[in-house]
Amino acid sequence: MGRGRAKAKQTKVARDLKYNSQEMDLDRLAKELHGEDPANKSRDDEDPFAEGNYIPRA
Repeated sequence: MGRGRAKAKQTKVARDLKYNSQEMDLDRLAKELHGEDPANKSRDDEDPFAEGNYIPRA
């Protein structure tokens, strides 16, 4: 018992990931997978969850 709220949360997150398209930068992903990382860029500038960069979903 008591699993209803946790299961509802998991279902909500799974549905959100499945149906809400996330913006995906395929070029950046390819560079990251191939190990090409520009040294002059700060990782915090690109990280949406870094302090000050968070943009809430509408």
